[in-house]
Amino acid sequence: MASYRQLKDLIEGNYPGFTKNHKRIADYFLSNLEKIPFLSVQEVSKEAEASVASVVRFAQQIGYSGYSELREDVSGILQNKISNGDIFPTTEKPDPKTDILSSIADIEIKNINSTLNSIERKSFNDIIKLILRSDRVYTAGLGISFHMAEILAYQLNQVAVSASNFKHSSESFVEQIPFIPKKGMIIFFSFPPYSKETIEAAEFARKFGIKSVAITNKSTAPITRFTDHYLLVSRENLLYTNALTGIAVLINAIATECGRKNKTKALEMIGLLDGLQDYYSE
Repeated sequence: MASYRQLKDLIEGNYPGFTKNHKRIADYFLSNLEKIPFLSVQEVSKEAEASVASVVRFAQQIGYSGYSELREDVSGILQNKISNGDIFPTTEKPDPKTDILSSIADIEIKNINSTLNSIERKSFNDIIKLILRSDRVYTAGLGISFHMAEILAYQLNQVAVSASNFKHSSESFVEQIPFIPKKGMIIFFSFPPYSKETIEAAEFARKFGIKSVAITNKSTAPITRFTDHYLLVSRENLLYTNALTGIAVLINAIATECGRKNKTKALEMIGLLDGLQDYYSE
């Protein structure tokens, strides 16, 4: 049985050679791994908008005898994660017509589970090290991603990590990149519909030799081609908008771990901020 990382690497490694149908199936698998043990090949076919034969051929192309063997392997991977405490159970399935609050909570719990499933802890720790080694951290995104980027910059500042969010006014993201210090880095937020400006900024940053991280929804998102690392967040919602709980959990985890690894400076900053609040409240 493969590990989650091995299966993920297997799918991503074969991704460039997949047909359009197989890429759609691969995207579905990478974003919905926790559902696979409970879905028949017909259900995956419907969800991924591909034929049953395409789902079977996809499984064979990545080294399995067919969908059944692939599903069995995924089931084993998730059982290991559950036994290690990486996944927590969802509520009983509510009726969205009569209980929208529980329905949304159920979706968000699944988003958190999927996010926990998708993020490799080594990658997460490598990104924390990169943040702490940087002279300054910049965050960037458009739409709802702008606000998420702003929150991350704010929380990093709270734990003594110098950070700021890219402005989006008279200057484009690309125009701000040349002013980033040599040892600076950028954390990009990029979710559907993927902003062209954000992707172009990531490409431009790579040409300048600036280290960058993408926070996005799938490993095959356009921005991941241009960043050094990426973290995947599930953002499924009843509406067409992106759900925010998985993103918020990740932001909190990044800031908390930076504070934990940088404890002395973080405590000094907390004391300074508390003192400023006392001063202005007098």
